[in-house]
Amino acid sequence: MAIFHQIFKFTRIGHMLSFTLGTVLLLSSCSGLKTKPTEEPEGPISVLTGKPSADGIKFSDLIKKDEPSGDGLPVNALLWRAALDIASFVPLDDVDTFGGSIVTEWYQSKDSNNQRLKLSMFVIGRELRSDAITVHVYLQNKRGAEWVDAGRDDTLGRKLEGLVLARARELRAAIVLETDN
Repeated sequence: MAIFHQIFKFTRIGHMLSFTLGTVLLLSSCSGLKTKPTEEPEGPISVLTGKPSADGIKFSDLIKKDEPSGDGLPVNALLWRAALDIASFVPLDDVDTFGGSIVTEWYQSKDSNNQRLKLSMFVIGRELRSDAITVHVYLQNKRGAEWVDAGRDDTLGRKLEGLVLARARELRAAIVLETDN
């Protein structure tokens, strides 16, 4: 060992080799350890004290999300499909099926050179209802060579929500018609 130390004493390679050798020896000595899995206490545990108590709540229960009933999407499938259909005239930027959100890229129509819009659609329910879809329309106006935020167009957002609902009803009617035949 003394010869090894003298050879690699002042070189960068020597430091790297001695570090690597030490790490290998340390890890190989741990490979024979038998660990016992920690036992989780039965019953709820108080979030404040960390001790079991009759009125405690498990921390894991606090962070669990409501899981869908197992029949597919966590949002209404008809509204989701209808929202995608309505937003299809604009290139999509981000689509989150499980979160129920659709965000488009900026869109400028051929008729308007000085204004563009961006859509954010949120399907927030499992039922086909008017409050299960929200559409935000963001506008920008062109000033010189730059685009400047002009706020939201809530009226257009409500119109698009109506179109999504109408399209979802059409899809539902088509499904009912197919199942009757």
